Amino acid sequence: MTLPTLPPLRDVIARHGLSASKALGQNFLFDEQLLDRIAAIPGSLKGQNVYEVGPGPGGLTRALLRAGANVLAVERDHRCLPALAELAEAFPGQLRVIEGDALKIDPAKEIGGPFHILSNLPYNVGTALAVGWLGGDVWPPEWQSLTLMFQREVADRIVAPAASDAYGRQAILAQWRSQAKIAMPVHRSAFTPPPKVMSAVVHITPGEAPEGVKMAVLEKLTAAAFGQRRKMLRQSLKAVPGALDALEKAGIAADRRPETVTIPEWCELARHLG
Repeated sequence: MTLPTLPPLRDVIARHGLSASKALGQNFLFDEQLLDRIAAIPGSLKGQNVYEVGPGPGGLTRALLRAGANVLAVERDHRCLPALAELAEAFPGQLRVIEGDALKIDPAKEIGGPFHILSNLPYNVGTALAVGWLGGDVWPPEWQSLTLMFQREVADRIVAPAASDAYGRQAILAQWRSQAKIAMPVHRSAFTPPPKVMSAVVHITPGEAPEGVKMAVLEKLTAAAFGQRRKMLRQSLKAVPGALDALEKAGIAADRRPETVTIPEWCELARHLG
């Protein structure tokens, strides 16, 4: 199949009078080679369903469509809709755009089958969306992989190993039943306007959920423990009913600090707490 010839992204943005909105946490990527590399991270997307949040003028969307994906894109910024409509025309039947708030949309219901999530996430909602996708009660989830752009500091927290400075709640909630890795660092100069910080693409794939562990219990434990990360567990967890008894049953010393507790140990603790 011959791919359509598209005008450069900068021309599209100029023609539609688009500029990145600080209020919506937007930073646009123009480098099409970089965008194609991001679209390739999950593997072949030919004929696959893809969910994209915050496509903006459609830079990553183009790369996904070129890769043969069927894309559902959610965009809050109505200024970007005409540029996305042009892409839908150029790739007939491959792109559907919903104008709305991604925090209120269930992609599994909209798509009705397995899908990949790829997004240059708006910085102001990125973490909330990722926590929602990782926190579902149904496991394995409908999504087959998450390929998400974050600020580098957030990316480091998601993939951090135990006992590292970045290790905390985000690492535990991302890794207790998934594999998470940094797939690609992205320099701030790649964006327009350039953000103040570096970025990175994180790739997450669902794994097997440990038996008898509930996400809600894990969230409660880690919120209490890392809310006071400099305190020993006996102090930080005493507000959680049954947690100190669960520590003893799990064989975890109460004088340890939360960042020294590994993910399997947190799971064991959550299992005993029920």
